[in-house]
Amino acid sequence: MSIKSLIDHIKQKQSYLCVGLDTDDQKIPLHLRSQKDAVLAFNKAVIDATLDHCVSYKINTAFYESMGIRGWEIMQETLEHIPDTHFVIADAKRGDIGNTSAQYAKTFFEAYGFDAVTVAPYMGEDSIRPFLEYTDKVTIVLGLTSNKGAEDFELQRLQSGEFVYERVLKTVSGWGTPQNLMFVAGATQAKELVNIRRIVPDHFLLVPGVGAQGGSLQEVAAYGSNKDIGLLVNASRAVIYASQAEDFSQAAAKAARSYHDEMRALMRS
Repeated sequence: MSIKSLIDHIKQKQSYLCVGLDTDDQKIPLHLRSQKDAVLAFNKAVIDATLDHCVSYKINTAFYESMGIRGWEIMQETLEHIPDTHFVIADAKRGDIGNTSAQYAKTFFEAYGFDAVTVAPYMGEDSIRPFLEYTDKVTIVLGLTSNKGAEDFELQRLQSGEFVYERVLKTVSGWGTPQNLMFVAGATQAKELVNIRRIVPDHFLLVPGVGAQGGSLQEVAAYGSNKDIGLLVNASRAVIYASQAEDFSQAAAKAARSYHDEMRALMRS
C-alpha cells in the first residue's frame, strides 16, 4: 500500500489507528493456550474484531522469532489474514551494514510482503539505503522513542546544541521522501512533536505509547497532525489484551472502537 492510499483510507475511515500484534503466548487467554497454533487463532480473532476501526497493523517480529520456525510461519499466516486495505508494518528494528540490510529488506519487503519495516539509524546511511531502494515500500526510522532509555542517547545534546534525535531527523529526512520514509515518535514525548513537525512537516509519524504506556491521543493529535493527518497511532496491549476471558475479541473490538471514536471526533474538531 502506498502512502497516498493510506491517506485516502485514513480520511475515508476517519481513523489513524494501528493495532499492534505484539502477541505473547503467555498473555493470551487461558482457554486458547491449549489449542494448536493458539497465537495464530488469537491473532485472527483480534484482526477480525478490529478491522473496521483501524487502518494498519504492526507485527512485532520478536514475538514470532522467539517461537522458532513455526513462529515465522505464524507471522506469515497472520499477515495473509490481513486484507490489503490495511497498511502492514514489520516492527523489526533492523539496521546493519549495507549487504546485510539488503537481505533484511528483501526478507520483509519481498519474502513476506510487508508495506513497511522499522529500522534503527545508528549505523548511518549505508545501513538504511537498501530499504529506501524499495520506492514502493516505506522505511520507518526510529526518531524519538517512548521508552525511558530515550534519555540515554536520543535526548542527549550535541555540541551544536541540538538533540541527537533532531540530528537523526534532519539527516535521514534527506535520504528519502515523505512517500517512502516515516519516523517513530513516541506518544510519551508528545510535546516534542511540535519540534519534530518543524523538522519533518510532511512525513508520516508512527506513534507508539498511547494506551498502556500512558500517552495522550489528544496531545498527539494536537501536536503531531499535519495537513494529511500524518499519523499512525499504535495501540497494542490496550487493545489486544483488553480482556483475558473468552470475550477477548469483543473486548478488543470495544477498545479499538473507543480509539476510533476519539480519532473521528478529533479529525472533525
